[in-house]
Amino acid sequence: MAEESEIIYDVQLDSGAKYKARAADSLTLKSNDWCVIRKDFYLDYGKVLQKKGPFPATANKADYPKVQRKATVLDQSKANENLMRAKSAMRTSLQFVERLKLPMKLLNAHYSFDGKLITIQFTAEGRVDFRELVKELSHALNTRIELRQIGVRDETAIYGGIAICGRQLCCCSFLKEFSSINVRMAKEQDLSLTPSTISGMCGRLKCCLKYEHAGYLELEKTMPRRGDMCECKEGRGKIVDRNLLTQHVAVQMEDTGNTFTCSKDEVRVVYPEKYKLQKREEEELIDEEIKKLED
Repeated sequence: MAEESEIIYDVQLDSGAKYKARAADSLTLKSNDWCVIRKDFYLDYGKVLQKKGPFPATANKADYPKVQRKATVLDQSKANENLMRAKSAMRTSLQFVERLKLPMKLLNAHYSFDGKLITIQFTAEGRVDFRELVKELSHALNTRIELRQIGVRDETAIYGGIAICGRQLCCCSFLKEFSSINVRMAKEQDLSLTPSTISGMCGRLKCCLKYEHAGYLELEKTMPRRGDMCECKEGRGKIVDRNLLTQHVAVQMEDTGNTFTCSKDEVRVVYPEKYKLQKREEEELIDEEIKKLED
């Protein structure tokens, strides 16, 4: 008898935690379907976010939790009871953290579907010795405890919000993982290096600096730089500003000092030796400013 094909899905728990799970193709799971999942030694309850594709033939099935069934009405009722129990466990945990004076911020508690495990997510500035807390909570709640430290970006992804662009935060709408981001990406996108401008709600550099970076590099290839001397039909001038998205530049005329905006195709860059030196000095100053921000 042929083995039934399986599909990989992204699954999200009520705590905001996400992971990949496999399910039989015959379950025909869709986005927003709730399901019961076998994971390690316990059962979990989560929502399908999206279908990722067929289960890879080279992958190890033991590495992926398996969806056992779509949630029934009884499953949903039990999950709601677990939510109430999780809120009670959260209150108890906060009391113990306060009593033990631990430098940690508890975010949420999640009961596994069968009640065999409580997972508590928290943030902290550094490493926290929470062994005594786990011991106290295990005794008080009479079940296995797992404390999981997450970063401030993960915390923001859980709570969500509206970004300065007016859209839902990328981390809680479509981004699935956080990439390494640096200040130089902001410079190469012609953004102000003011921390309040390039930082997101989490206080870290904005995620869009990374996934938009390649597009800006492509747009920048044919664009003149700020400080370049150029010639146009109005005469000779200096490029004082530019817009990578619209491919327009602002030119300040050398003789009158007037500034006007035009397409990059309407100017021709010239490089007298004295302007090359000035440009190099300006770039060195910007590099020093970036180094200060990174430190």
